[in-house]
Amino acid sequence: MEIIDISWPISNAITEYKNKKYINITQIAEFKHDKVREKVITMHSHTGTHIDAPAHFLHHGKFIDQLDLNKFYGPCKVFDLSNIKEKITDKDLEKFDIKENDIIILKTKNSHLHETGSFAADHVYLDASGAKYLVNKKIKTFGFDYLGIERNQPNHDTHMFLLENEIPIIEGLRLKDVIEDEYILACFPILIKEADGAPARAVLIAQ
Repeated sequence: MEIIDISWPISNAITEYKNKKYINITQIAEFKHDKVREKVITMHSHTGTHIDAPAHFLHHGKFIDQLDLNKFYGPCKVFDLSNIKEKITDKDLEKFDIKENDIIILKTKNSHLHETGSFAADHVYLDASGAKYLVNKKIKTFGFDYLGIERNQPNHDTHMFLLENEIPIIEGLRLKDVIEDEYILACFPILIKEADGAPARAVLIAQ
């Protein structure tokens, strides 16, 4: 058994969505002056590897603390779409074996973007038709290898299709060294009351 960490390390240098700067990690105690070492961490609910709850886009959607934890653990399929240059459509997904209740993770050329530095506005994204296809397949959870799954969608159709059907979205997965295969996913959000999203530690377990 091999455990593969697919989370972005959180630091003051981490890339944030559209280059917004919320992260601030401050050392407040150090052994030079204190008997302990401590930090204060301020960050956005969608920092690094994180999970979008339905409440992120839906007025009456479930918050992160209301989601079934079974959504974040179980058999998972990673599909490699690194050849896609711009967007992933329903046609791109039709060739894959996707079944009801699958956890689906898509690896794209986004995985070669570094987790520090500027946000890449031209990242590969999931087209609304691709999201609708996954909804029709009745998947359990969707994971992606960048901080956003959509691009230039004023009505946020990609998010809406998934979240309206209570399919949580895991964003910011680090998949550069992950091969297309079947795994066990474990990715649990921090338990924050009434949060629209939360950072998570995501791992793949290769059997």
